[in-house]
Amino acid sequence: MGLAPAKAQFYEISLLTCEPGDQLYSSFGHSAIRVREIGSEGRDMVFNFGTFDFDTPNFYGKFATGKLNYMLSVTTYDRFIIEYDYYKRGVTEQVLNMSLDQKDLLVQHLDALYDPARRFYKYDFFFNNCATKVRDAFEIAIGKQLVWNDSVVTEEKTFRTLIDEFVYLLPWADLGIDLALGAVIDRNATEREKQFLPDYMEQAFAKATIVGDGPSRPLVKETRVILEYPEEEKSIGLLNPYVVFWVLAVGYGLVTFLGFRRGKLYKGLDVALFSLLGLIGVVVAFLWFLTDHSATLWNWNILWAFPGHLALAWALVKNPTKAWISKYLLGVLIATSLALVIWITGMQTFHPSLVPLFLIILLRANFLFYNLERLAQKAS
Repeated sequence: MGLAPAKAQFYEISLLTCEPGDQLYSSFGHSAIRVREIGSEGRDMVFNFGTFDFDTPNFYGKFATGKLNYMLSVTTYDRFIIEYDYYKRGVTEQVLNMSLDQKDLLVQHLDALYDPARRFYKYDFFFNNCATKVRDAFEIAIGKQLVWNDSVVTEEKTFRTLIDEFVYLLPWADLGIDLALGAVIDRNATEREKQFLPDYMEQAFAKATIVGDGPSRPLVKETRVILEYPEEEKSIGLLNPYVVFWVLAVGYGLVTFLGFRRGKLYKGLDVALFSLLGLIGVVVAFLWFLTDHSATLWNWNILWAFPGHLALAWALVKNPTKAWISKYLLGVLIATSLALVIWITGMQTFHPSLVPLFLIILLRANFLFYNLERLAQKAS
């Protein structure tokens, strides 16, 4: 990068906060650091911790297993703003009230981090992301003189609740996130931990002060709106998991009733149901046990979406009178009921759209349990 630390007094340092976009990857917003050299010929650079190298060997495998390193990149301010203007995403700038020494240390720190040997870092969505890395850089530069003024909890929110605020209009993505992330995110986040989201970090910067090097002063000297667009009216489409799962629940209920009246199993529905649940279970188990993602641990979705359901689906096709199937179905009833207890007690919050799916599982497992027993008795 080559920013000269001795010229730090000629730099204006800012936090850039970008509004969320329409796609899942951009739905949480973004943060970056602007370093502007004062003067008509001065450079105007943006430091961005939210990038990665697509040429990384086994890119998608590392991404899936949580082993992909993100990196610090540097671009010009004009290029940065052009991109966000193209996608109609607002950008706010907070000019920071840093001393000359603090600016000097920040520039040195960023310059060192941009070294090819140090620019990559192990990404963690909650604790080491594009926002927290920005915050950490300022804490290193300002040190103990930076006071966040976050002793008063504004509102208790879990990590899952915080995520939901940004993806509730993307219900399928919201469902996928809730399926993938475990009980470890169902605890209340501290005010500092909330800063993993750019909007919350912007609020924290607005409240922070610098003390100990003269009169106390606000961390933010000036706030500027760089890009602003009218807020679009957004709504959840009709084809969402809430509607889809309730339609399925009604359909499964009607078929089960007909099966009861006619003495038929209609086991094709169960093969489809437990195959799907088994595949979801494979993904849940993979994320829990075979990846480095910290947020996918202790995921009790595995109680109702269990990989073993694939074996049940296969057995229903090949030989539904196998003795172990009834015992397995009893286990399904117990495990799904336990998942509901975990949900009710708040140990882990499941996605609200899963209510009808739970009803389907309990209904069909119960129906199969009693009717397969009769089928087995007749076969013997």
